[in-house]
Amino acid sequence: MQAAPDTREQYSAHLPALHLLCNLGWNFLSTAQALALRGGTRDVLLRPRLVEVLQTRRYEYKGQWYPLSSSGIEQVLRELSGLNLAEGLMPANERLYGKLALGITVTEFMPDGKKHQPTIAVIDWADPAANLWDVTEELEVLSAQGTHHRTPDVVCFVNGLPLVVIEAKRPEGGHTREPMVAEGISQQLRNQRADEVPHLFAVAQLLLAVSQTEARYGTTGTPKKFWAKWREEEWGDAHLAAVKNQPLPANVQAALFAGKPQHLADYFAALWSRPMQLTEQDRLMAGLLTPQRLLEFLRSFVLFDRKVGKLVARYQQFFGIRALMARLVTFRPDGARQGGVVWHTTGSGKSFTMVFLTKALVLDARLAECRVVVVTDRVDLESQLSRNFVSGGAFGSAIASQKDGEKSKAATGRDLARRIGSGTERITFSLVQKFNTASKLPECRNDSPDLLVLVDEGHRSHGGEIHERMKKALPRAAYIAFTGTPLLKDEKTTNKFGPIVHAYTMQRAVEDETVAPLLYEERVPELTINEQAVNRWFDKITAGLSDAQRADLKRKFAKKGAIHGAAGRLELIAWDIATHFSNNIKSLNQGLKGQVATNSKLDAIRYKQALDQTGLVSSAIVMSPPDTREGNADVDEDSMPEVQKWWKQTVLATLQREGLDAEAYEKQVVAEFGTDDGPDLLIVVDKLLTGFDEPRNTVLYIDKPLKGHSLIQAVARVNRLHDAKRYGVLVDYRGVLEELDTSIRAYQDLESRTQGGFDVADIDGLYQQLSTEYKRLPALHDGLWSFFKDVVNKLDPEQYRHVLAPRFVTDTDGQEYDERQKLRDDFSEALTEFGLCLQTALSSRSFFEDKSFSEATIAQYKRDLKFFADLRQTARRDAMETVDYSAYEEQIRRLVDKQVIGEEVREPQGVYLVHQLGRPEDASQWSDDKTRNETDMIRTRLRKTIEQELADDPYAQKVFGELLRKAIEEAEAMFDHPLKQYALFRAFEDEVAARKTPGVPNELAEQPHAQAYFGAMRLVLGEEAFGSLDEAARTSLVAKARQMDTIVRDAVAENSLNPQNIEAAIRKGLLPLLFAAFGLDRAKQVVEQVVQITRVGLGRP
Repeated sequence: MQAAPDTREQYSAHLPALHLLCNLGWNFLSTAQALALRGGTRDVLLRPRLVEVLQTRRYEYKGQWYPLSSSGIEQVLRELSGLNLAEGLMPANERLYGKLALGITVTEFMPDGKKHQPTIAVIDWADPAANLWDVTEELEVLSAQGTHHRTPDVVCFVNGLPLVVIEAKRPEGGHTREPMVAEGISQQLRNQRADEVPHLFAVAQLLLAVSQTEARYGTTGTPKKFWAKWREEEWGDAHLAAVKNQPLPANVQAALFAGKPQHLADYFAALWSRPMQLTEQDRLMAGLLTPQRLLEFLRSFVLFDRKVGKLVARYQQFFGIRALMARLVTFRPDGARQGGVVWHTTGSGKSFTMVFLTKALVLDARLAECRVVVVTDRVDLESQLSRNFVSGGAFGSAIASQKDGEKSKAATGRDLARRIGSGTERITFSLVQKFNTASKLPECRNDSPDLLVLVDEGHRSHGGEIHERMKKALPRAAYIAFTGTPLLKDEKTTNKFGPIVHAYTMQRAVEDETVAPLLYEERVPELTINEQAVNRWFDKITAGLSDAQRADLKRKFAKKGAIHGAAGRLELIAWDIATHFSNNIKSLNQGLKGQVATNSKLDAIRYKQALDQTGLVSSAIVMSPPDTREGNADVDEDSMPEVQKWWKQTVLATLQREGLDAEAYEKQVVAEFGTDDGPDLLIVVDKLLTGFDEPRNTVLYIDKPLKGHSLIQAVARVNRLHDAKRYGVLVDYRGVLEELDTSIRAYQDLESRTQGGFDVADIDGLYQQLSTEYKRLPALHDGLWSFFKDVVNKLDPEQYRHVLAPRFVTDTDGQEYDERQKLRDDFSEALTEFGLCLQTALSSRSFFEDKSFSEATIAQYKRDLKFFADLRQTARRDAMETVDYSAYEEQIRRLVDKQVIGEEVREPQGVYLVHQLGRPEDASQWSDDKTRNETDMIRTRLRKTIEQELADDPYAQKVFGELLRKAIEEAEAMFDHPLKQYALFRAFEDEVAARKTPGVPNELAEQPHAQAYFGAMRLVLGEEAFGSLDEAARTSLVAKARQMDTIVRDAVAENSLNPQNIEAAIRKGLLPLLFAAFGLDRAKQVVEQVVQITRVGLGRP
């Protein structure tokens, strides 16, 4: 009998990981061999292997090469094994990384009696063969206090140093909803604690958590939310599959299974005898742990940042910089270096990509003489980039002082001219505007191709005169533009800087969980109410005017769009903002914040005053002083008494009191916004709508006309990841969704012009409607109840409490622990997710209009939320836990009672425009490649639909599966006619969607369940027997199908409180009906098919 695959950890992840590593060139050591080389469980180094490598190292002295002496070897060993963890894990890890990256200086006594101090490379970064590559399993490590051991699944040693730690997990999570990879990440984080095995992680540089279906990587200190996925862009699946399916040498396979049960060796011998498909685990491990790739990654793509800690590059940063480096070493006919555009979506770590690039430039001998000029168009962006470069070590040292960062900035246009013409600074920062002054000075000229100009936000302020001045001053420099905003065809960014070298789009970033997905909600003030308020306002202020004057004023008022700034409208929206933020964000007590984008300084001030009057939220305004023009403000707005008065009484008073200037004041407000005690909302006009990266920023309230890249830049302010944030939220009071749709159409042009491409789906996948988020509620509700499936009496609260009550047991080391702690944690997370989803649902009118969610269902969700929230509090009291989320549940209860949306605000039809984003264009106008891509997407959807959505109709599943195979064969014959292929599958998809199953009578077209039962009878009869039936017999089957439908519906309805009785009732009702026509055996087969169909249906949300 054929056995199903074993998905346990050792079978699905652990041994497959070792198998792949061996095929990648790693040498397998058994647990016993590794322990012998370590000399005990406390030491994490394989000292003999390190000594073996050091014995091959040579240094030069007076023209001769010498081996490292035993004293020199011992000095290196002391440096690597004497890590001091007293200052903390991260400083120790950084010091160790510095020794690996730069080498270790030793003192040698030479034959001439003199001392020599060569620097010895612990790792040969250029030649993988000059290093030793060992991998072992189940590495038992004694904890720092010597109280217990931790045992990582797989550890990879380079030259005896444990640089890679891997936790390999089975794909499914058992009764929990959390993927097992998440558990692997949690184990990696736990093991870094001071009371665990920090000495292992002081050395380790790359950490992996892998399974068949998901794989993530991080490094020392990487928070759980920031563990990254890997997508391979160099090697195709064919190459990776060839590596995976390469047979292991007999001696390696024997070593791998030595001491393991024979059935394990037999299982893998059978598995490895046939070709295997790639898994996510394979892709990540091959992508990062191929020896040459690992050396490149660890040398150039590791940073230590003073603010965020240690970083390793995400795949888009790795491959983007590689693409840039390949281009920078090529030259145009005029001798200038080649440049280009890097398009990495806003929020995906673009600033650090620039830092990684600078580090790569320092390390690449071909570019060692290059100097870098970093150009931006805003002071705040210049400061942000400078900080990142300083703390990221891009100045060539592990630690650079703040003074170094300040020295790197061009203070004036003349200073910039000097740096360009005759300076030696490795890195210079400049505002693009300084080129206006600098370019007019004779010394501002440098014809060297060894100047690299990195332009941040290359879509802005780098056209026209300023750009040409830059090109004139640096005619042969390589220009590299970084942008996070999709490049519109009318901006000519590509023409200015060269082609797009690498692209990382919004859709991909959301899929990779690099940025938070955005929920879009359109909340429009009722026009009738708004018009009445405006009319009353006009009547009051125009009392002394004639009718003609009043009419003329109204026309001008409307023409300027000034109605949007009417006080009554702003007060209405301010109350809506305050209520929305207070109920949905603030009451979660997670320190999350929001931003209000307004159209003018006057609007900003009025919003501030109206928000203060609500008493629900705190706010602050960030805008330029009223002596400068900003954004869409009128020229004379700064002279308005209201603006001048507010600035004088609020800002100037603070400046005088605290001795600050306007810039320092703004920095102080922004800094406070990033704290728990700071303002809830920042009110802005133009400032902070670009280049403002505050992860707490969760909701953007838009009352400002935005379009194109300005719109995308603005909404990206809330897509940064934060532990307490699942989504960024966009609340639109201006109806910008239609403009967003227009912008996406403009982006279509880019797809045909760049290898990076940009599909409509890139935007479409970023915006997840509030009106669709609620559809997850049934599944989340079922998941919540699944924790209590063993409760016998569902009306007895004490039984629920007992499920979560602490149960203390003793482990093998004699340590007592609560075995139900994880169950409570999983339940708490499930409850939080359900509560957040319900919170989102109750913020959307679409939820209440969806007839599948009755008032009774909504009331049940509320009751269950209250019951389980109270149960969680009880369970935590029982377990004597100190964490209290009572404010969260209380806020949710207030929200569901209030229903958020009042009479003053409506959600118009515009909210559904999101579903139209990415509407297919005329297929006849597509390129052949695009047509084939669309066809492939349909084929993928069809397979999924047939396999999953037709699982409740086995006959339809069989018929459409056969038709799909035929369609694929037919399409292969049309390879040279992609449009015909597309039309074929498009029509077939429509048939499947309509459930137009061939062979099922039209009489059952409106009765899908009866169709499935008719198909079940046809499957049991067989095609030959069914084909011989006359018309009367077939009509009889149709009647039976309808009767079966009634019987099943009744069985489900009558036993809804006792689901276990449903199947018995179905069997009892159907068998007598079918016995006469089918006989006992065949009747039983039909009944079992119907039972299975019912199970599938009941199992769906």
